Amino acid sequence: MSLRLFSFCLCFGYCLLQAQTPKVNQDRLENRIIELSKFGLQENGETERVAFSDADVAAQKWVVQTLKDLGLEVHIDFAGNIIGKRAGMDGSLKPISFGSHIDRVPNGGNYDGCVGSMASIEVLEILNENEIKTEHPLEIIIFSNEEGGVMGSRAIAGHLGKAALKVRNSTGFSMGEGIMRLGGDTTRISEVARKKDEIAAFLELHIEQGGTLEKENVQIGIVEGIVGLQWWEVEFTGFANHAGTTPMNARQDALLAAAKFIVAVNEVTNSMEGAQVGTVGKIQAKPGAPNVIPGKVVTSLEIRDLSSEVIEKVYDAIKTRSDEIAKASNVQIEYRPLDTTADPALMTAVIQDEIARSAKKLGLSTKRMPSGAGHDAQDMALIANTGMIFVPSKGGISHSPKEFTAAKDMANGANVLLHTILALDKKLD
Repeated sequence: MSLRLFSFCLCFGYCLLQAQTPKVNQDRLENRIIELSKFGLQENGETERVAFSDADVAAQKWVVQTLKDLGLEVHIDFAGNIIGKRAGMDGSLKPISFGSHIDRVPNGGNYDGCVGSMASIEVLEILNENEIKTEHPLEIIIFSNEEGGVMGSRAIAGHLGKAALKVRNSTGFSMGEGIMRLGGDTTRISEVARKKDEIAAFLELHIEQGGTLEKENVQIGIVEGIVGLQWWEVEFTGFANHAGTTPMNARQDALLAAAKFIVAVNEVTNSMEGAQVGTVGKIQAKPGAPNVIPGKVVTSLEIRDLSSEVIEKVYDAIKTRSDEIAKASNVQIEYRPLDTTADPALMTAVIQDEIARSAKKLGLSTKRMPSGAGHDAQDMALIANTGMIFVPSKGGISHSPKEFTAAKDMANGANVLLHTILALDKKLD
């Protein structure tokens, strides 16, 4: 074989490989993240884009127009979700859906949810540019009010109750009012719910919101499951009395009992093998005066794990310890479960494997791991085969203006998302 012919074959093979391995445009993806960050930008450089705010509404309109410019059929559903549809070659097939959210916590960062949303748009644009047609219809979903109660995904899963519509966020709007501001319709929420297996698969790309991937120098996290969580309000009732005249051995100090309880939560949770977490993040003492022994204290208790059985086991152990504390402190302890629970959601094994194969094909390192934070994928897993892709978070920081994910890491995640979608398109019925 002549050198010229060899060079031609080598070049042809390389070009063919490139054609078979489309890649996202890293600069364009980063620019969209920057453009999105301008919605709600304050004079101090921070961005406020809480769900239902003017900035959230404006950002939503920008996303809708961006999707329309890509030739998608776009609408706002009755729960305020943005739904964009790209036709497949076989209209009888169920859609492959993917997406995330663009609303943020107060004084949050530019990457939580936004990376997955902008990466999903970039995937669609790359498919257009490479004239790649999928057998399945593709559906991008930008969920409404994820940070304030995964509102949009709960509606799609059929689990958004009427009571939730009355809950208000920091904008002052209730969920019901917010849905109307976003272009939804609270009188038709039930119509948003999808039937089980109506969607062929759902994928969500998200920043890790932890430091594991960065610390271990791993490029892609393959989420095995999203932890369940349960919340309780724990009330300690003692007896309020004069701090100067009541002897130490005659006190019914509710705050002292609560302090022992907080230590017990930490000790019990750490005493068991596993990755479970237990947290007391809120405490209120009454009457709250420096010269009065606290007679009543209310704290929170949150337990998270991938197993509901483990959550129950940890709770039972904490309850046993708190009963001992109550008896020794001569106080009453009452647990009140709060309606903010979420069941653990395991990601579909077949989709995890496809994510792993796509990452390997792209030469990216992977780690299978749980998600300690809740996501829209948690609700979508109730109705569809679901997978989730993590990319590193700088310093493990999230829900903060210092939140950051490098453009290369975002592009890596977007490429894995792209190739997983293409793989599932060939594999799923």
